Amino acid sequence: MSNQDKLNNLIALRSKAKIGGGEKRIEAQHAKGKYTARERVELLLDEGSFEEYDMFKEHRCTNFGMEKQTFLGDGVVVGSGSIDGRLVFVSAQDFTVIGGSLSETMSQKICKIMDMAMKAGAPVIGINDSGGARIQEGIQSLAGYSEIFQRNIMSSGVIPQISAIMGPCAGGAVYSPALTDFIFMTEQNSYMFLTGPKVVKTVTGETISTDDLGGAYMHNTKSGVAQFMAPDEKECLAMIRKLISYIPQNNLEEPVRTAFTDPIDRNCDLLNDIIPESAKKAYDMQEVIACVVDDGDFLEVHKGFAKNIIVGFAKIGGMPVGVVANQPMYLGGVLDIEASRKGARFVRFCDAFNIPLVTLVDVPGFLPGSTQEYGGVISHGAKLLFAYGEATVPKVTVTLRKSYGGAHIVMSSKQLRGDVNYAWPTAEIAVMGAEGAVEVLYAKEIAAQETDEAKAAKYDEKKQEYNDLFANPYQAAKYGFIDDVIEPRNTRFRVFRALQRLQTKRVTNPLRKHCNIPL
Repeated sequence: MSNQDKLNNLIALRSKAKIGGGEKRIEAQHAKGKYTARERVELLLDEGSFEEYDMFKEHRCTNFGMEKQTFLGDGVVVGSGSIDGRLVFVSAQDFTVIGGSLSETMSQKICKIMDMAMKAGAPVIGINDSGGARIQEGIQSLAGYSEIFQRNIMSSGVIPQISAIMGPCAGGAVYSPALTDFIFMTEQNSYMFLTGPKVVKTVTGETISTDDLGGAYMHNTKSGVAQFMAPDEKECLAMIRKLISYIPQNNLEEPVRTAFTDPIDRNCDLLNDIIPESAKKAYDMQEVIACVVDDGDFLEVHKGFAKNIIVGFAKIGGMPVGVVANQPMYLGGVLDIEASRKGARFVRFCDAFNIPLVTLVDVPGFLPGSTQEYGGVISHGAKLLFAYGEATVPKVTVTLRKSYGGAHIVMSSKQLRGDVNYAWPTAEIAVMGAEGAVEVLYAKEIAAQETDEAKAAKYDEKKQEYNDLFANPYQAAKYGFIDDVIEPRNTRFRVFRALQRLQTKRVTNPLRKHCNIPL
């Protein structure tokens, strides 16, 4: 064979590998509104940046006639490329090849790029579209999943790990995404569950659809398993690109600062009037965030889950930050089990990857009731407490209105090593609100009044006394628990300047094998 023949053979093999399971299966993939594995990689990465590895690898299974079903590259496309010029590693399961089912060979390919990502200190992105373990390979397929999971665990907190669910992801396959930092799902074609509707029907008698059991909407609003939901694959991949712009390559690097045009001393007069006169009235914390961050651009994480707390990424003066904020528009901004879980996971991610935290506080307390107590709100609330207390990144906290009791402590208080703690003049920092406090402190005095009118008058009198004493930020400022009381419209500038001065912050936690966060 001449050199030219060898080159022609290489070109032919590459062409064969690139069509995966063949044109008919590609057409079937497109008919479902889904891209192929390679099309997804092309949309995700910078044009022309993808370098594919193991294109010619094939499975070695001979059970059940599998030797007659071989495809170059098997059922996954892996390699490296760039997003906005920054290195990333990618694996994309190919549903056109034996349903994207995981073989030992596929696992080896995925593990290879995960190892390369760790060595290079770069994010790894997994695009999932698979029928699960390749049954014909038996335990070898299960061992392949285990090898991937172990690498997910070792990579956690070292390099960012992102999963995109763009088709089925069921059984043991769900645990790799669950071990990663962020999960993206598409509205129409993606789903995740340990056991499918048929098994559920057989075991429990419950009849449920695939979407209701494990669809994108369910996981983004009820279970909290997924953090992002996109209407289609193209938008999903664009969202991943945007997320990458806020986070560093690894745990030893700082987030990438970018140029900005939004004036850092831009005042937002809206903030001076946003807090209602009545403490029982709500306002939208999203408006506050939009005023503080660059150009109002905010990438919300877990948007549909635990809406009483807001978490997400933004930039302030070109600096990436993680924003955590109570949302008075939903349950009054109260903390509960789901909000605590959501907030704690986000805070720990930011701390792992050197992303400063900006916390906007308006929290009346923890949600009371037997449902919360039976569900372990004590342990779940402790997760958020633990996450803030453990975090060593710059932490800037602004208390807007209510900050009561244990919830005050939890929300990045000075005692949890908050670096700069500001308050608005409208802040109320106390053990509890006036209504509850008066009932505890003055119950006998009020009851001793002879008429209902007198009791009401005494109640109002004592409530006003309590408000005058505690419904302000100055008691906390008196003890140095609040560093300054600021004019609301200046919040953007004050937060920026605090972050700027904290860039050289150095804090280390005690040496230990690992912490024991109350899971």
